[in-house]
Amino acid sequence: MSGGTAWDTALSQLDDAARIMNLEPGVLEVLRAPRRALQVAVPVRMDDGSVRVFTGFRVHHNTSRGPSKGGIRYHPMVTLDEVKALAMWMTWKCAVVGIPYGGAKGGVVIDPKSLSMGELERLTRRYASEILPLIGPERDIPAPDLGTNEQVMAWIMDTYSTREGFSVPGVVTGKPVAIGGSKGRSHATARGGMDITLATLKHLGMPVEDARVVVQGFGNVGGGTVDLLAEQGCKIVAVSDESGGGYNPEGLSPQGLLAHRDRDGGLTGFEGGEAVTNAELLELPCDVLIPAAIEGQLTEENADRVRTSVIVEAANGPTTPQADVVFEDRGIRVVPDILANAGGVTVSYFEWVQDLQAYYWDEDEVNDRLRKIMETSYVDVLDLAQDQKVSMRMAATILGVGRVAEAHRTRGLYP
Repeated sequence: MSGGTAWDTALSQLDDAARIMNLEPGVLEVLRAPRRALQVAVPVRMDDGSVRVFTGFRVHHNTSRGPSKGGIRYHPMVTLDEVKALAMWMTWKCAVVGIPYGGAKGGVVIDPKSLSMGELERLTRRYASEILPLIGPERDIPAPDLGTNEQVMAWIMDTYSTREGFSVPGVVTGKPVAIGGSKGRSHATARGGMDITLATLKHLGMPVEDARVVVQGFGNVGGGTVDLLAEQGCKIVAVSDESGGGYNPEGLSPQGLLAHRDRDGGLTGFEGGEAVTNAELLELPCDVLIPAAIEGQLTEENADRVRTSVIVEAANGPTTPQADVVFEDRGIRVVPDILANAGGVTVSYFEWVQDLQAYYWDEDEVNDRLRKIMETSYVDVLDLAQDQKVSMRMAATILGVGRVAEAHRTRGLYP
């Protein structure tokens, strides 16, 4: 990543907010340090009978406001620094939307596409068994992230429940509905991002109908975002996945993109538009740019060439601090990740609440509750940004850090 690691970026954002807030040095020291970080060896018997050992992590950043919450990602580039950064961002994200969680994150250094289904299950169950001391419905509640899905969460829930001797659906969120998952959870991050995008366009006086949208990433979040914004009348002009993508200023067909990906395994060669790389996609002319892939995509190298009015960060940490400065100077509105992609953890919270009370809501109720929280949080961040004359990212960070700091002060320091 340009400008350092994701952890460097996360610390830089916290330090900048702390200076503006005049945060006490002692509180800042506590917030800069993850509460605990676990690295584990994950031995797996492969289909050919050999044994391979993978590396896994689980980090709790802060638990002042409640149990820790955060996804588990399977990706070959996972590092401890990345997981620490994602855990910190989760802390602020939960506080920004008013959810009583602290931040956590986990990961295994693996390309899940390289494993058979049996190998993936054995990897997941062994990783879950290694982090069992840290997780639980009152301690730390994992969820899906990059490279993981409902099935992975089901295996973790079963592994934990087997040890306990009874079913514990509240130990993870993002599960299949059949075992205690929430309706509306699978596309919650995308739906929350849509709610934020619509609120931003409304605030800026930009029409939703035919707004030109570019989306980097076509996984659960990016694909869902494409579908939902197209339903609202936006024109999806470019989409990419890790293999590349397509661009058509007249608009792309979400159904055509999905069919091509399902048939060919990626978006490369999509006939409905001109071929573009991920780097080229970020510089295409549009009204809304939505990075929905991995961190560190918008940097000081390409920030001057980005041609959009609004950036909505559906991914975690897609913009480096240096790029943020450029965008602010250019008047590009950046809606930060800790607000824009908080829909996932919001509906994860709903799922956890439903599991604890064994009473489940219909999808309309879930979506309506999500929209209210996202819109309220957007106004909270916007009001603070305007009052303090700072960027949306700084306002969101100040809001999140302030709420966590208040909880820390109230609870005090033990012993």
